[in-house]
Amino acid sequence: MAASAAAFRSPLLWLFALAAVLFFASWYLLLDSAAAPPARHLHQGPRLGGGRRSGKKCDPAEALLRVFMYDLPPEFHFGLLDWKPAGGGAGGVWPDVRDGVPEYPGGLNLQHSIEYWLTLDLLASEQGAPTPCAAVRVRDAAAADVVFVPFFASLSFNRHSRVVPPARDSEDRALQRRLLRFLAARPEWRRSGGRDHVVLAHHPNGMFDARYKLWPCVFVLCDFGRYPLSVANLGKDVIAPYRHVVGNFANDTAGYDNRPTLLYFQGAIYRKDGGFIRQELYYLLKDERDVHFSFGSVAGNGIEQATQGMRASKFCLNIAGDTPSSNRLFDSIVSHCVPVIISNEIELPFEDVLDYSKFCIIVRGEDAIKKGFLMNLIKGISQEEWTRMWNRLKEVERHFEYQYPSQAGDAVQMIWKAIARKVPSIRLKINRLRRFSRFESNKTNETPPQSSWVQNQAP
Repeated sequence: MAASAAAFRSPLLWLFALAAVLFFASWYLLLDSAAAPPARHLHQGPRLGGGRRSGKKCDPAEALLRVFMYDLPPEFHFGLLDWKPAGGGAGGVWPDVRDGVPEYPGGLNLQHSIEYWLTLDLLASEQGAPTPCAAVRVRDAAAADVVFVPFFASLSFNRHSRVVPPARDSEDRALQRRLLRFLAARPEWRRSGGRDHVVLAHHPNGMFDARYKLWPCVFVLCDFGRYPLSVANLGKDVIAPYRHVVGNFANDTAGYDNRPTLLYFQGAIYRKDGGFIRQELYYLLKDERDVHFSFGSVAGNGIEQATQGMRASKFCLNIAGDTPSSNRLFDSIVSHCVPVIISNEIELPFEDVLDYSKFCIIVRGEDAIKKGFLMNLIKGISQEEWTRMWNRLKEVERHFEYQYPSQAGDAVQMIWKAIARKVPSIRLKINRLRRFSRFESNKTNETPPQSSWVQNQAP
């Protein structure tokens, strides 16, 4: 009888224990599901192996470039992405990029998104998120090589360049005016006259008004098409790649014989300014065998069509349009379709360290529109030479890749290195500016003569 009771109690104890485990497990899951969700407009940031963040902040002493970045209000940067800080003060100016990053709009907005990627990398260097640490944010401007102005000028133009009644001016122009007032009041600007300031205006129409007041700065641009030489030039400024719109061609084995189209172009054919050459080439090439030359846009499935077309082509035309450059060059590079560049005024990113002749064909516009010239040139390139260029494209494409976290050798790091190469010239200009500062009346030894716009803008 006792044995029977013991046997009866044992299953009861087992059931009780199982019920207790299930009860506590259900409560844990309930509490976990009720926890605060990730902040809106945030991508969960990628983590390092084992699910652990890097946690290690960059050491400025080991950095290639030390960068002082203004704590501009969010309306100038991530606020344009509808991001809102969790708290007030300077600590609430920036997102914590270790946990996630504000989402950037897709489509053609992405092609001029360099302000976003460089700012994220600077924040990562300070917050301990993954980064190669080529550029490091420092809090002491006197210890910095350059001063970074984190205004998302391209996004501001794309989103706020139109006048919304009853306003008499656009919000983009209003932001530019507020930026100028901010800079005029800063001792960092006054010490150098802006010559060590880095301003990002990758969209051809970005900073359209302010650019003429910020001419001493180092601009990071897509080209110089809409800038007078006195405002922007290769001597002081940096050319940065567009962010490609088509996807990367991973594990590409589509060699010469697997690409049936000889020459490919799809885009707007009738353009203003220097883009008349597209129309000339259209009439020359539209009936050529193995050439695809047609109108196209990003509307509908335009990006998908361009992706498939480039991946099936040996050569891709990159012709001057409204401006000397376009993202089509970088779409070609990541598609491993050998670019044929026809743009006399184009400036190419990182050309001081990259030899484009190894993976591109560059043709003068006046030669390209000669009957038969372009087709004879393309057909004269052997399979062996094309294959060398195709392999080189796969080697260099990483230099044109924007990503977060940034990786060694990608577009973000290449831009930082290009800016670092300008530092000796920047220092020379500032030192020359200070030669006679001791003789300036009512000036300190550290304050160069100010331009009239700074005097007028100061509060």
